[in-house]
Amino acid sequence: DFASADVVRAFRVINDGVMGGVSTSRLAAVGEGMRFEGEVSLENNGGFASVRSSPVRENLNGTDAFVFRVRGDGRRYKFTVRTGSGFNAPNYQAELMTKRGEWEELRLALKDFVPMFRGRVLNDVPPLNLAKVTSLGFLISDKQEGAFKLEMAWIKASAPTGQ
Repeated sequence: DFASADVVRAFRVINDGVMGGVSTSRLAAVGEGMRFEGEVSLENNGGFASVRSSPVRENLNGTDAFVFRVRGDGRRYKFTVRTGSGFNAPNYQAELMTKRGEWEELRLALKDFVPMFRGRVLNDVPPLNLAKVTSLGFLISDKQEGAFKLEMAWIKASAPTGQ
């Protein structure tokens, strides 16, 4: 539940400045949850902004999807799941396409997650193993300059029917 200020404080911003870019973003607690907003710039080979959670302590075994309540701006975002520590660890990503100004519930099945490293698909990596999840996050890297805003009310781990 992103309505808790403690949950919002558990996330940190990581933008393309780590690689010389100049995109900016911030995270704030708002009425129904948290808002991730900023400006994506393609200058200096940049083009991404992200937020990542502190270490995940929940047991996600038995999960077959993540379900979100979000309000976007019509842009494409990615939900990220990391299974390793350190800056160079790969992550698994699935896309969320938002509708401008509308609250909606979106579902991302585990089978939709693709292993990535610095924007490149990794081929020789095992499928996402939820027992190894270290953090969760959101990313915008749609090769479009300009302002963005994504509000998140909650996220749920969904188990298959009958579990």
